[in-house]
Amino acid sequence: MHPYHLIDSFTSRAFSGNPAAVVLLAGAQWPDDVWMQGVAAEFNCSETAFVLSAPGFIRQRIPAPPVLVQPFGLRWFSPALEVALCGHATLATVRALREEQLVQDGQQLGFDTRSGRLTCSVEAGLIRMDFPAKAVEPCEAPAGLFEALGLSAPAPVYRDDEDLLVELADEAAVRALAPRFSALYRIPCRGVCVTAPAAPGSGADMVSRFFAPRVGVDEDPVTGSAHCRLGPFWGERLGKTKLLGRQLSARGGEMGVELNGERVWLSGTTALVAKGSLAL
Repeated sequence: MHPYHLIDSFTSRAFSGNPAAVVLLAGAQWPDDVWMQGVAAEFNCSETAFVLSAPGFIRQRIPAPPVLVQPFGLRWFSPALEVALCGHATLATVRALREEQLVQDGQQLGFDTRSGRLTCSVEAGLIRMDFPAKAVEPCEAPAGLFEALGLSAPAPVYRDDEDLLVELADEAAVRALAPRFSALYRIPCRGVCVTAPAAPGSGADMVSRFFAPRVGVDEDPVTGSAHCRLGPFWGERLGKTKLLGRQLSARGGEMGVELNGERVWLSGTTALVAKGSLAL
């Protein structure tokens, strides 16, 4: 039996933020990939996290605060495929481990992932995640991109090895987007992040929306991995190392972003919705 938790990330209220399923694997080996993909498709969240405890997992109580010296294995699956990095499902994973009393306030813990070692900490319900920063470079817009987004005029476009980033003039333009997902599916990238500076007085620094029909998620409610790009992108433009990002999906959500060289700290809160055990 594998315990699972359904958790909303980057929010303090249930039924907002980005939902993720977290499956705490009972064995010491990764199960079959086909089984994990089937479970992710069954939950049908934008991502399902699978967590593997290292053999001989122990807590080391010195130095303080305690550090979990043997990292967990962590993998993420969308309803359609495995992904290399997912912020909101990592946030949910830390909350699930806290619910199971495998991590406590003040502790740090590590995850071994396809994107390398990720470090997280939790303090009074606020979870901080140490992720790799991603740089984007200006590029030509792929054919059909602006039409797929419903934009009537061109805009600056950037990319890295996975995603496209489109910069609009203001928050209102990001809110007004009405993309055609069947057309976006044909754009050659993992996902398209559309961003702008936040409206003055809103309390945020940057806003965004993230579309990823190629991985089975038309619009992701709140996207941690996108903020690995948005943090450095807007930090340079705004002259800040600490920012607040707000995602303008229907569910909405926000996260703190702190720049630290080639790394970025993402922070947020979570809401537990349900928990149980898989029967298979």
